[in-house]
Amino acid sequence: MLLSMTGFGDARVQEHSMNVTVEIRAVNNRYFKLSLKSPDSYARYEGDIERVVREVIRRGTVQIAIGVQRLQTEARYELAEPAFQEYWNQYQQLTTKLQGVSDVPPPLSAFFQLPGVVQEKPQAEESNNEEWDVIEKCLRLALAKLQTFREKEGESIRSDLRNSCQLVHRELETVEQRAPLVVSEYRSRMLSRLEELLNDQGVTIEASDIIREVGIFTDRCDINEEISRLKSHLSQFESFLSSEESMGRKLEFLCQEMFREVNTIGSKANDITISHAVVEMKAAVERIRENLQNAE
Repeated sequence: MLLSMTGFGDARVQEHSMNVTVEIRAVNNRYFKLSLKSPDSYARYEGDIERVVREVIRRGTVQIAIGVQRLQTEARYELAEPAFQEYWNQYQQLTTKLQGVSDVPPPLSAFFQLPGVVQEKPQAEESNNEEWDVIEKCLRLALAKLQTFREKEGESIRSDLRNSCQLVHRELETVEQRAPLVVSEYRSRMLSRLEELLNDQGVTIEASDIIREVGIFTDRCDINEEISRLKSHLSQFESFLSSEESMGRKLEFLCQEMFREVNTIGSKANDITISHAVVEMKAAVERIRENLQNAE
């Protein structure tokens, strides 16, 4: 099953006096990269969130936005009286020491802005567990929707890849049928040209010379190994496409090998028909490469 690296998923869950929303956007990337946007008070769950996401996504850039709304009016912050008392005592001492300072004390709100005076209430472990349970539930629902999107897009990519591979296979059959004729046609052309050049001069050509020259040409333009390897790559490519696991990276490696074999065939085969087939194969392999850039 081939998966796309792009997709979108969202979810909303309301439980334990919490209204949680999660939006996930995924785009292609050679590696895994997570970008998380959430309220500061929930940043402690970043490691757990990444662990859950990695269960579903192996590579790509994943952008997650988490929103949390508390449905209860219970205060989450409290006044730290010792800190407030310390600030007040220091204020009283300064007004005693300094001359000309107004005896009118500043408003209490001015003290609330000082560090440590107002702090978040410590939450019980049970409350933290409930928070994470709701966030995780919403996250997994959004991931499930994202996964459905990726599977649908992946099926479309797989269909395009198979069409391109079929084109490569058809052109490769043309190359395979044409390859044996290249040597015999070269031998005929060479004999014909030599006869034209040497006929009037009474010079004869030894058969061994012709055999040697044809042998050198045969070695230079032999593409049987490249054809065999390209067939093997196409077979393995189809095997990876039919796998239950998405194998985008392995398919990328195979695509590189396929292009290398096609390129070698084009450089070795001294034949116009094979050259035309190579052009078509190169175009098909390039389409495969572009499609695989978006496959996990």
